[in-house]
Amino acid sequence: MTTTASNTTSTSAVADIAELRRVAVHLAQTAAAHVRTRRPQVFESGAVAGDAVQSKSTPTDPVTIVDTETEHLVRRLVAELRPGDHVVGEEDGGTLLADPEAVQWVVDPIDGTVNFVYGIPAYSVSVAAVRGGRSVAGAVADVAGGVTYSAGLGQGAHRTGPDASQIPLHCNRIAEVSLALVATGFGYGTRRRARQGELLAQVLPHIRDIRRVGSAALDLCMVAEGRVDAHYEHGLNLWDWAAGALIAAEAGAELILPEPGTGGAAGELVVAAAPGIAGELTGLLEKLGVTAPIPQ
Repeated sequence: MTTTASNTTSTSAVADIAELRRVAVHLAQTAAAHVRTRRPQVFESGAVAGDAVQSKSTPTDPVTIVDTETEHLVRRLVAELRPGDHVVGEEDGGTLLADPEAVQWVVDPIDGTVNFVYGIPAYSVSVAAVRGGRSVAGAVADVAGGVTYSAGLGQGAHRTGPDASQIPLHCNRIAEVSLALVATGFGYGTRRRARQGELLAQVLPHIRDIRRVGSAALDLCMVAEGRVDAHYEHGLNLWDWAAGALIAAEAGAELILPEPGTGGAAGELVVAAAPGIAGELTGLLEKLGVTAPIPQ
């Protein structure tokens, strides 16, 4: 497990990172527009096609035809805009290359697929540019809200609204964990869920309250925007946090992240917390045993 924070980049890399950020925003927003268009076509006609929703790791872990369509769309766009770049995606797979100079795009076509299926307006498209094992640019598009969060390494994080207005993001100024609103999420395997529930019951008396939104990428952006004070979750994959963690870090959050090559099955912990409570929260999570992995 590694602890990560936003670092200043060299002047020579600023333009390159800005361009990667621009591409990430374009990819995320284009994909989000596709998801918005397709949802009523697939789900609101009253008769969902039999192959529109299938199961992945468990019967409660869905993947939809729109997930796969959207990832294919992003892969096509990357091939057009950045020929030669590598893509790692939730649905079509792939692993990070060892080349430290290669730009690699990490894509979650719909983060929060259960929400998407049920029509709960909390699902997103997450796109990150990774180089040398770290995110250097990223964007998370809130599909239903029409909002895009983005960041570049050393260049801050911003929220772009439906009217194209842009505001900088900063974590909440909070100094006590007892007053913190904390987001979390749960895995699909019953063993991991049971343990996560046990740990949550121990955490809850020490904080203001818990929120379970259902999209880790949005949770991380909520930390950046100050809508929650922290997020923790076991078993996330790289595509779940690659963009959102950078956005949170550039907004001032302190992070605990797995190594980029670590799969979600290992059950390692992701934490993003406002800086004023990061040390206290980490200490609490360690004391309660939350920092230990929960393998699948």
